[in-house]
Amino acid sequence: MPGTESVFPIDLKKYRKLTLDPSKPQLTAEQKSTLLHNIQLLRDALVLFTATGAARGVSGHTGGAYDTIPEVCILLSLFEASEKYLPIVFDEAGHRVATQYLLAALDGHIPPEHLLHYREANSKLPGHPELGLTPGVKFSSGRLGHMWPMVNGVAMANKEKVVFCLGSDGSQQEGNDAEAARLAVAQNLNVKLLIDDNDVTIAGHPSQYLKGYDVSKTLEGHGLKVYTVQGEDIDALWAAVAAVVTYDGPAAVVAKRLMAPGVADIEGSTHGHDVIPVKAAVKYLTARGYPTSVSEDILNNIKPTSVPYLYIGSTKEVGANRVVFGEAVNLVLDKLSKEEAAEKVMVIDSDLEGSTGLKVIHQKHPEVFVPSGIMERGNFSTAAGFGFDANKFGVFSTFSAFLEMVISEVTMARLNNCNVLSHFSHSGVDEMADNTCHFGVNSFFADNGLSDVQSWLYFPADPLQMVAVIQRVFFERGLRFVFSTRSKVPYILKEDGTKFFGDGYKFVPGKDETIVDGKAGYVVSFGEMLYRSWDAVLRCRQEGLDVGLINKPTLNLVDEQTLRKIGSSPFVLVVESLNQKTGLGSKMGTWLIERQLTPKYGYMGTTKEGCGGLSEQIPHQNLDPQSIIMKIKQLSN
Repeated sequence: MPGTESVFPIDLKKYRKLTLDPSKPQLTAEQKSTLLHNIQLLRDALVLFTATGAARGVSGHTGGAYDTIPEVCILLSLFEASEKYLPIVFDEAGHRVATQYLLAALDGHIPPEHLLHYREANSKLPGHPELGLTPGVKFSSGRLGHMWPMVNGVAMANKEKVVFCLGSDGSQQEGNDAEAARLAVAQNLNVKLLIDDNDVTIAGHPSQYLKGYDVSKTLEGHGLKVYTVQGEDIDALWAAVAAVVTYDGPAAVVAKRLMAPGVADIEGSTHGHDVIPVKAAVKYLTARGYPTSVSEDILNNIKPTSVPYLYIGSTKEVGANRVVFGEAVNLVLDKLSKEEAAEKVMVIDSDLEGSTGLKVIHQKHPEVFVPSGIMERGNFSTAAGFGFDANKFGVFSTFSAFLEMVISEVTMARLNNCNVLSHFSHSGVDEMADNTCHFGVNSFFADNGLSDVQSWLYFPADPLQMVAVIQRVFFERGLRFVFSTRSKVPYILKEDGTKFFGDGYKFVPGKDETIVDGKAGYVVSFGEMLYRSWDAVLRCRQEGLDVGLINKPTLNLVDEQTLRKIGSSPFVLVVESLNQKTGLGSKMGTWLIERQLTPKYGYMGTTKEGCGGLSEQIPHQNLDPQSIIMKIKQLSN
């Protein structure tokens, strides 16, 4: 049968259980043959089912998981041999989730056929492992570089056990790991790290953009015992693992290898970080001797899905605000000489330039651009330090979910009156295949100063408004935060069919914008929820319900005039994809009550863990237009 209805064509029952004794660091010929067999079997399976993520358009991150299969097979052989090892393959790189799903299938928690639904909506196979969601998954990895400190605690709670954690040269760039290393050494914890050092991250090669960074030397400097080997040399890899297991205290194996070794089209390249393309997977599996039908009958019959809906009030044309951010910055820099730009502006990346819009700045204005590693806290503070001078401006960008990682640094920047323009992309939940740990839903955490200071939180609704916002606020002093979604958004239209933020539009910080007035009540929205709310409002108006719509592009500042207008109407409904506990809806009700304004009040936001997939995330949170219409009608009765 074709597509996801197929029988999983790679027989995982051919996996051969093996026991390894670390007191014997040399593999026998039979042990080596079994290990190599198991490694190849699992790598083949992983290539096949992660490629289904490419086929359905939800990505899949093949390379890192593929890399560490030798280490995983060795760990399974240790777990098979003795109970002195905690039998969990902790991993601080969440994008290696395919390994966890493969292990779940290998252990019988899920059928192998279910792997063909990798990252599909509602399949319980999201882009990062989530404890309690997927049968057989034993931990939630969260964001990159967050597991080692937790594994230290696990080791403290299981002092009689050896505890393992897979790592990478990317995850080791995070400051969490430096702290974890110091504690592990100070407490002589029985933690063993197996680190895939493939010199590849999203934006490039650490050896090029982060000169001086050396995983082995760093860990040795912290006091760990470190063995550095070639990861594809199975004899050397086993000998190193045996050595760290028998070492008393924290130790690490740093396995150097090309990313995705043996996969011709992605080996050693940044493309290996993401999912293997379908054609490359077919090519790989065919070269491995599998019939073409094994891959083609499955992969060629899996197609991207979407939630079909024709929105009114906005264009069919869409644009990526996260990319437009960089284009808008370039429009500002284009007005300066190269020398003036370099003197006045510094843009620093956190290995996400292709995802957060900074790549176009890097290409057009390299004089202001600083490529840096996966070090959000340090990079934000570096941008702030550049903007410590009243006439200099730092620009920082990362995913909105990682805003939670830099709150203390934001406070320090505020206390030092620094000029920082921060772009946090991937806000909300729309098209978030990585799922709950990557939900950027706590944006108001950025506004954590006292009432005597002002931070500015901006969430443009479409690409034209993004350009208008950046042009207006780029050289404003202080802390400014601009948010965008991972998903593309359409252009908002006026009732006469022209673009709302087109010719003649001027962005005014702090000013709410009336999309349409209404006597029955008002919906207040922003960002990627504005076009959905506009659709719902227009459909209600077609039914004779005179509902108004307000765009609130400055999230955290009260527009007194607009607030009094909507507060004097029959109802106010806030629609957002931010956390319902911490978002605009949780605040606007207070603003209204403080002014003795008492309309019927409701707010809709993100309330539950994710479902995987892409466009399915919005209806999963009950934030689709039909849900908005239902809420409008409830409030209007």
